[in-house]
Amino acid sequence: MRLMQAIAGAAQGGAEAFFTRLALALQRRGVAQEVLLRPEPTRLAALRAGGVAVGETWFGGPFDWASRWRFARAARRFQPSHVLTWMNRATAACPRGEFVHAARLGGYYDLKYYRRAQHLIGNTPDIVDYLVRAGWPAARAHYLPNFVDETAAEPLDKRALDTPEEAPVLLALGRLHPNKAFDVLLHALARLPGVHLWLAGDGPEGAALRALAHRLELGQRAHFLGWWREPAPLYASVELVVCPSRFEPLGNVVIEAWAQRKPVVAAAAKGPAGLIQHGENGLLVPIDDESRLAAAIRQVLADRPLAARLAATGRAAYEASFTEAKVVDAYLGLLAGLTK
Repeated sequence: MRLMQAIAGAAQGGAEAFFTRLALALQRRGVAQEVLLRPEPTRLAALRAGGVAVGETWFGGPFDWASRWRFARAARRFQPSHVLTWMNRATAACPRGEFVHAARLGGYYDLKYYRRAQHLIGNTPDIVDYLVRAGWPAARAHYLPNFVDETAAEPLDKRALDTPEEAPVLLALGRLHPNKAFDVLLHALARLPGVHLWLAGDGPEGAALRALAHRLELGQRAHFLGWWREPAPLYASVELVVCPSRFEPLGNVVIEAWAQRKPVVAAAAKGPAGLIQHGENGLLVPIDDESRLAAAIRQVLADRPLAARLAATGRAAYEASFTEAKVVDAYLGLLAGLTK
């Protein structure tokens, strides 16, 4: 197999992080590959350090003919057997060729951008169902999950993040965007005296969320940490992980928490609801319900045997389906069997 991958992603994000993890994992497996992506310095450095051959272009949109030309030139030179594209712009810019073209989707995107692909890969069963409902042939729509980094880390000194060592701490991660419903989580935190929140992420809602924390008089209990590329020390330091999203196609945070042996409370958006069996490997609450979210958090913090059971069952779910070895095997097996 000769694999070319292309992504038109942002500097930060779940899909971008998984792209990097997958490319590095495939390199470790000895796959001949080349990747084409935007010139984001940290991602480029990580890929090159892992031995991945990297090309750069901007993927600026439908009138970015330079990126299309660079993509076509790279494909002619590399002669891939398979091309895997990520997101709308890279997929629409993919040239025609003798290779098999598969596109990977982590959301419910407009399929007009995917007409050049022969196969589509969704990272949840519900996304695959959406593809078929939208008219894509079922035989060419495939489910492959994400894997996450399970590397453990030593706990942080909470005081280094202005948090009392004895305080129970919640962790939430993600882009500061209305879809993530961190406003609901702040309202829930206001109902949980003495509990602290570490919110790791960046995005357009940052200022509004800080203003909300001030209006709710959360004082020093809401900590805005910015984006953490290596969040393992955060997971190691907290009692509970919370995913309050209104809209969440997958919920990488849930899988990451399972991998790090932490209990999870999540709003029942499609992704987390598809992963979590309520009361078994996590707790689910209605979307946009600050009262139920606070009650579920309070329940887990107060019941240590429950927290331990949720964490252990979540880890078992991770080991069954979401490890690097299992997901990379699945990718290699699927790609090898695809035809034009």
